[in-house]
Amino acid sequence: MVPTELQRELRARGYRLTPQRQLVLDAVRRLGHATPDAIMQHVRVTAPGVNITTVYRTLELLERLELVRHAHLDHGAPTYHPAEDEHVHIVCRMCDEVFEQDTELVGELVRRLAAERDFEVDVGHITIFGTCARCRQQ
Repeated sequence: MVPTELQRELRARGYRLTPQRQLVLDAVRRLGHATPDAIMQHVRVTAPGVNITTVYRTLELLERLELVRHAHLDHGAPTYHPAEDEHVHIVCRMCDEVFEQDTELVGELVRRLAAERDFEVDVGHITIFGTCARCRQQ
């Protein structure tokens, strides 16, 4: 059997692959932007005994392994998405729709902060709030 990306990362850092860890990662990949509660509900379809504490701990581990990232898209729980899908979040304050935007959108800001402040930006955590065109027209 060929080890998965998750198996390799876990083994390299002294962890083992549990079914719950695999299910949580699979849920994040399938759901895209999902809160821990949504991830738990998805995982419980296959593993009814999984609780929210297991989901949070697994998400923290997967984030340390740089397999998932989180963003704050509102005042509620963070949402998680696969780390390989780096993007900026655009959130409409009127309808709460979330748009994904290529990170080049903030490229000039990232370059200026690096040059002027020697600051490395975590682009995946950038969320820009505003009002979408559809809501402005209403």
